[in-house]
Amino acid sequence: MKIEILFPEFCNLFGDMSNMRYLQKCLPHGEFVETPFESVPLFVTETPSLVYLGPMTERTQERVIEKFRPYRDRLSQLIDGGVCFLFTGNALEIMGDYIEKEDGGRIQGLGLFRLYAKQDMMHRHNSTFLGKFREEELMGFKSQFTMAYTDPDYLPFCEVTRGVGLNQGLKTEGIRCKNFIGTYLLGPVLILNPPLTRYLISLMGEEHPTLAFEAEMESAYQERLRDFHQKT
Repeated sequence: MKIEILFPEFCNLFGDMSNMRYLQKCLPHGEFVETPFESVPLFVTETPSLVYLGPMTERTQERVIEKFRPYRDRLSQLIDGGVCFLFTGNALEIMGDYIEKEDGGRIQGLGLFRLYAKQDMMHRHNSTFLGKFREEELMGFKSQFTMAYTDPDYLPFCEVTRGVGLNQGLKTEGIRCKNFIGTYLLGPVLILNPPLTRYLISLMGEEHPTLAFEAEMESAYQERLRDFHQKT
């Protein structure tokens, strides 16, 4: 089992790299490959069990889009083939049609999903989130200068219980296409949500997924849920 962590030197905002540090604890037999920006991604020549990309600055987004553009068809092939992807924060936006800047200019995305984002660099959105994914409750945090827009029923990752979806008018959050998951949720989301982590590990081929520090993680999850229900 190989897990590719893309561009950890740049795409590591909000502590989201802890998602992969925790996953390493859950999968001690797995091979975790950190791909620096100047290298050819592992997914180009191999088929990883999971490809992870974390949040980044807006300037880095443009660089990552151009880095990925020659591999667009390969990314599409892997997604169609059921390879697992986890893109957190604004990493999802690079897979959409475009990112609209405040001056009206557009950064052309990879066009793999029917989605676009709009920047508002003078107003950072910060909020807590509570939702539902596969009948399980999901929680996290948001901190972003962009909102994403698509059709209400287009490939939703989860339903909003409290908080903001892809944008303030949408009651769904993120994108789920086969085994690709893209979400603005930060946290890191895998540490906050044991049910999601188990599910992701099962998608990677583990028949009986177990978590590191399982009892402690489950207890903390239930405690956070109580807190989220009281405060959100």
